[in-house]
Amino acid sequence: MTVMLSKQQNSTLNSGQASLDTNQLASLQQLTSGFSPLQLAWASGYLAAKSEQPGSSPAIAPQAQASATLTILYASQTGNAKGVASKLAEQAKSAGISVNLKNVADYKAKSLKSESHLLIVASTNGEGEPPDDALSFHEFLYSKKAPKLADLSYSVLSLGDSSYEFFCQTGKDFDEQLKKLGAKRVAERVDCDVDYQHQAQQWSKDIVESLKEELTSSQSADVVTLPVNEVASSQYSKESPYEAELLVNQKITGRDSAKDVRHIEIDLTDSGLTYQVGDALGVWFENDESLVNDLLATVKLTGEELVNVGTKEQSIKQALIETLEITQSNGKFVEFWANQSDNQVLKALVEDKSALREFALENQVIDVIKLAPASVDAQALASSLRQITPRLYSIASSQSEVDEEVHLTLGVVQFDKQGENRLGGASGFLSQRLDEGGKVKVFVEENNNFRLPQSDDTDVIMIGPGTGVAPFRAFMQEREARDAGGRNWMFFGDQTFTQDFLYQVEWQNYLKSGLLTKMDVAFSRDQAEKVYVQHRIQEHAADVYAWLEAGAHLYICGDANRMAKDVHQALIDVIVEQGKKTAEQAEDYLKTLRADKRYQRDVY
Repeated sequence: MTVMLSKQQNSTLNSGQASLDTNQLASLQQLTSGFSPLQLAWASGYLAAKSEQPGSSPAIAPQAQASATLTILYASQTGNAKGVASKLAEQAKSAGISVNLKNVADYKAKSLKSESHLLIVASTNGEGEPPDDALSFHEFLYSKKAPKLADLSYSVLSLGDSSYEFFCQTGKDFDEQLKKLGAKRVAERVDCDVDYQHQAQQWSKDIVESLKEELTSSQSADVVTLPVNEVASSQYSKESPYEAELLVNQKITGRDSAKDVRHIEIDLTDSGLTYQVGDALGVWFENDESLVNDLLATVKLTGEELVNVGTKEQSIKQALIETLEITQSNGKFVEFWANQSDNQVLKALVEDKSALREFALENQVIDVIKLAPASVDAQALASSLRQITPRLYSIASSQSEVDEEVHLTLGVVQFDKQGENRLGGASGFLSQRLDEGGKVKVFVEENNNFRLPQSDDTDVIMIGPGTGVAPFRAFMQEREARDAGGRNWMFFGDQTFTQDFLYQVEWQNYLKSGLLTKMDVAFSRDQAEKVYVQHRIQEHAADVYAWLEAGAHLYICGDANRMAKDVHQALIDVIVEQGKKTAEQAEDYLKTLRADKRYQRDVY
């Protein structure tokens, strides 16, 4: 758009004494190329006013444009950080602040030196790693190319899970490195646990309030978002889930298997919910009433005592069934109960962070309480517990195949504790407490970090032992529907061939039709020596490397603690051996694949 000048201004610009030379005109055009119409009008008036001030330079102050915009970046693996950032952007917009909202993957890191105000909402992936989208940005901040940022004001909101050792590590990294580069905090970093909603809302409210006066201008506030692959519009979301019908609950492991794995089918008819392969389904659940009764009896409560959870008042029994997390313990609760019971064993655990994490993962809330029985006030108990968060399951179907259904591959969490059976919250609810035809509250959680290649002619390598097979069942359905020409190679592993070969007939049919080019399996307990998928990868090192060199995309889904690490190391070994590289060069090779979206992981 062209800046409209008055006749007098045109005359001045074109006069022999005040005309712009070629370089000055080019600079002015470059400076104003990104201005909105209102900003152009403001600049026009500003220049006109400056021209009437003797000795003044008609240049726009360097911070005039930057100070009018708040840049919000999100680094999100499963969508939580994106959701928080989007709501923050809307709040800022409502306050009259111009906002630039972007996925950090789509942000040019070199632009940091031009920013005046920056907010980052960052999740942490796995054991302290940045989300896939944030890898390049994270690397840039720690590189020699990172600029000095003395003119930047910023704050960071971190999302994480305190059951992991490197809690909120990505947010901490961003915060500390920006500070080292000279940026100024406008608010201290806030680290949020899995029940992050309240803290995130408060941080967002406080930040907008503190920046409102400084960033509000007379111009209209806009939110600029980058186009991404969005789930189709629906009135249902994490905060407002769809009450769907459970169609099928079928056990797909053998009667002698050590595992209980279910194939779940859920009806989405009339919900408007759609999904892409690679997405997850969020499942809300209620706790088992018999478990709640046992817990109440152990702490000597009737269940009728009233408690406040957030803004809601309800009986402690109702809260334990509907609102509070009791099937997953955590370090903070163990510490609370150690003090409540004055138990020396628990107090010793609290001092050993590694042992505390391990203990919390292996013991539900009731197990901690039964280890050191004590009475407790109902409100104190409610305040010590996290609120229930939905469980996310990788979707095991393509809508090209199943239409208005969604399929899951559900591993039932089940173990014995002192002779008592313990079940996972959502897996126990879906597999044992909800009958077919019953209702379950669900929503779609998009995962743009786990997508099939854009070109159907691209080869894919899929590594998914156990229930990690789920998204690859969806991948194959989608590739078949698209008549994709790219080759498909599947690595699957589990304990035994006869009891644990999930979707065996389907894989055999894909092999027979030719859609599945290769399938390599590893059943760890079918021979004396344990064999896992990483061993199969190493056995086929030459072919794996050849596929990668030819442009194949590589996917891993499943256990993050051991499998994903072992497979990653196997890939390093393959690249070292076949590519004649050092271990450091092999790591860089995989980093490049991740940055190019050719190495994607869905691990948990």
